[in-house]
Amino acid sequence: MAEIKDPENTIIIELKDGPVTIELLPDVAPEHVARIKELAREGAYDGVVFHRVIDGFMAQTGDVKHGQSDGLNIRMAGTGGSDKPDVKAEFSKLPFDRGTLGAARSANPNSANSQFFITFKEAHFLNGQYTVYGRVISGMEHVDKITRGEPPANPDRMISVKVAADA
Repeated sequence: MAEIKDPENTIIIELKDGPVTIELLPDVAPEHVARIKELAREGAYDGVVFHRVIDGFMAQTGDVKHGQSDGLNIRMAGTGGSDKPDVKAEFSKLPFDRGTLGAARSANPNSANSQFFITFKEAHFLNGQYTVYGRVISGMEHVDKITRGEPPANPDRMISVKVAADA
């Protein structure tokens, strides 16, 4: 387990294989950090599937509107967000390295909402085009075990997402 320097700006995602600790970057992307913490505190991410997992690239999750449903509705996962307004892009010079937390969005740069992704390896082609707002500081081996697919036949879920200060 990594040393948590700022519990208010650290989230812990519980996966089937163990916890993933992510250090958030409020100085770089304050609105995105505020949103993920707000939704985590509401329990909105608990039970949400990883609906798009591309080997050698990233694992995407966070559709709190459709991602907790079972059966046929799971095919809708990835098409929704939350009931909160979209978040404007907060681009920076930070690179998309292995374990980077990025904001998922549509073609509109200002359309991020609740969805996010974690990169399996560096993805510098995303630099400056997607908002970086966190880094995995421990548990990346658990991220590596997330079931692949678009969508996976039997998708993995986030068991829980908590702000470390509340854990």
